[in-house]
Amino acid sequence: MGGSKNVFAAVKSYSKRGKLLKNADFQTLAESRDLDELMTRIKNTTYGESISNVQKPYTSLGIENALRGHLADVHYSISKTAGESKILDAYFSKFIISNLKQILKGKILKKSQEDIEAHINFRAEELIKQRDVVVKALVAEDLEEAVASLNQAEFGEEIAKAAALYEEKKNIQIFDTYFDKILFTRLVKALKSGGLDAGKLIGMDIDFYNILSVIRGKFWGIDDEQIQDLIIVQCPVAKDLLTRMISASTIKDAFSELSNTKYKNLIPQVENELDAISEFERAFELSIYQASLNSFTKMFSLATTIGIIKLTAYEVRNLAAIAYAVEQKIPTETTMSKLILMTE
Repeated sequence: MGGSKNVFAAVKSYSKRGKLLKNADFQTLAESRDLDELMTRIKNTTYGESISNVQKPYTSLGIENALRGHLADVHYSISKTAGESKILDAYFSKFIISNLKQILKGKILKKSQEDIEAHINFRAEELIKQRDVVVKALVAEDLEEAVASLNQAEFGEEIAKAAALYEEKKNIQIFDTYFDKILFTRLVKALKSGGLDAGKLIGMDIDFYNILSVIRGKFWGIDDEQIQDLIIVQCPVAKDLLTRMISASTIKDAFSELSNTKYKNLIPQVENELDAISEFERAFELSIYQASLNSFTKMFSLATTIGIIKLTAYEVRNLAAIAYAVEQKIPTETTMSKLILMTE
């Protein structure tokens, strides 16, 4: 990564960080009485332009789609400023992987093409000229044809594996996890090619994926070998820990394997397994969010650039959650308690 380009990207990241929404902004948005009022309020934020094409009657899905397009633009422009970076490219592939995931899950659930399309924003594909690949999967007759159409795509092989495992287990969440594996495998490969100053943030992402895959795999009752196939091991220490978690007899025991690690404070304190998993997931996301905020202490590094991309992604997720909550008339306090926010 060229020195001057790196500085440009970092400066761009800093200026974007200064424009991030504050907790009070989210509060105001969450207090909107309906989507019309929410749209008016979003128009007064830095997201005004990104939602300007949302058509009436407003839906939370329409708003979320526009925001996802905005996120792809932010990510792409920062990556372009930073010059060639395999790590930023790997993170960018998240958009495309997530769209393919939506399409193939839609095929499994026998949804119509229009229905699936409502959940997709093609901005990322347009930016890197990959739209055809995704559209081909979208117009396919069924899951089998969609998987076959992706055969030549760069993650075709893993998609075929995910479909096969789904056929065997009929659990759509396993399918989700396999798609995440595609993303994190690319990230690990990219990390090997340099970018160590961002190693801490990326390492947390990979740990998050691995630990949750083990816990969820146990919850779904898939066998040890299949769980082992989901994890992406980077170092012997991680391998030992994950292997111990896999062989633990209960989910609670698996979590307690974390008590000698830097994640010991995230171990959930509730008995119910499903609640424990979601409590852990939220605690981990908050610590990734905090680490992304902390990445700004190191001037002009790749970590700063990844930090702003992550913070913007959390912001968009918060806005999408608010749109959904306003649409469903969920109380403001409930909405605010679910968001990923700065501790003030």
